[in-house]
Amino acid sequence: MALYRKKPVQIEAVQLRWDTWNEVCEFIGEFPEGMRGVYVDEDGNAHDDFPGNQPNGDVARIGLLIPTLEGTMLAAQNDWIIRGVRGELYPCKPEIFAATYEPAASSKGGA
Repeated sequence: MALYRKKPVQIEAVQLRWDTWNEVCEFIGEFPEGMRGVYVDEDGNAHDDFPGNQPNGDVARIGLLIPTLEGTMLAAQNDWIIRGVRGELYPCKPEIFAATYEPAASSKGGA
């Protein structure tokens, strides 16, 4: 069996959090058709209407439904929104992002 290594690729990304919502909107620009902000409950389900505070007292998590080539994907609070090499957007879980990416030398803010 042949072995292959992933080519090094620089990507742009922003982490989805309440305090970075304006940065997320600036990063995405005009939302493509099918993309919208949502709330995510403790079970990971998306809601258009605010579901109220969580049983533990936390505010509902912010979310974003992102249309991708694989279908609509949910980015939940703390997920990273990545712009791919062809300009496509997709979500990435924090632990996968940390294992796959590191700040580039020309990074403005880093992770």
